[in-house]
Amino acid sequence: MDPLDRADLVRHLTEGRIAGLVATPRENNLLHYRLMADRDPHYLLGLDPSPGWSARSVLELMAERVGVEPDPAYRSGVDTIDPERVLDALERYADRLAEAALRRETVLLATGHPGSLARIYQRFADALRGYGCRILHAGAGWGYDAPTRYGTRWLTIGYRGGDVAVLEDGDEAVHTHSPRPIRATFAALAEAGRSLPDLVVADHGWCGGAAQAGADAIGFADCNDPALFVGESEGVVRVAVPLDDGLAPELYDPIADYVLGRVGRTAEAVAGS
Repeated sequence: MDPLDRADLVRHLTEGRIAGLVATPRENNLLHYRLMADRDPHYLLGLDPSPGWSARSVLELMAERVGVEPDPAYRSGVDTIDPERVLDALERYADRLAEAALRRETVLLATGHPGSLARIYQRFADALRGYGCRILHAGAGWGYDAPTRYGTRWLTIGYRGGDVAVLEDGDEAVHTHSPRPIRATFAALAEAGRSLPDLVVADHGWCGGAAQAGADAIGFADCNDPALFVGESEGVVRVAVPLDDGLAPELYDPIADYVLGRVGRTAEAVAGS
């Protein structure tokens, strides 16, 4: 499938509600901005931002980076992600993947949203391997007891059927914000005498925890997950791409096409220079 051009991808993002008028309500966004400013660990996503962030300053940043409604008096209803900001960030994201491809870097891919995002990350893994990158499978089998509203669950790191690390509850891959899995993955690498990956392609705590540990990390983040955008603004996260991260996995296929098309054009330009 040929990649969509920028205008067509903006249309796809809006029609699929990946951007534009998104499903995340304003009330939820504002609550999460306050909780991140209050340094609730669940909303920091493994990052340790500088002191001084307030709910208001987080909102101002999210209006700038994501395109949510900037008016603090707008308290309820539908909120927005600006599709043009998505495309701007996606191009920076693609350029970092192109760097990895050209340098044949070691890459780790992981997701806290396995139901929606594992598919697009697997496409990135397949493409990067084709360019000669080494795709890591570190930390597999590590586990911990995680308290949840449904009781304690034993969760483990797995790479079910591919190259994307996820947190698993038995046979089921689960949603997580926790940075514990990436910290354990990096500890396993250190114990084996291996370096951190050159690049981590992830989201949620996998991305934030990797960036905080000093790895180059790029990630997708929803408009109710401000921490990665705060991390990007502070120079800790390399790229944060705004989008609704909980939709049907096939909706992200045109994004993968667009990103990998840009990676391919960059690689061809360098090879021909």
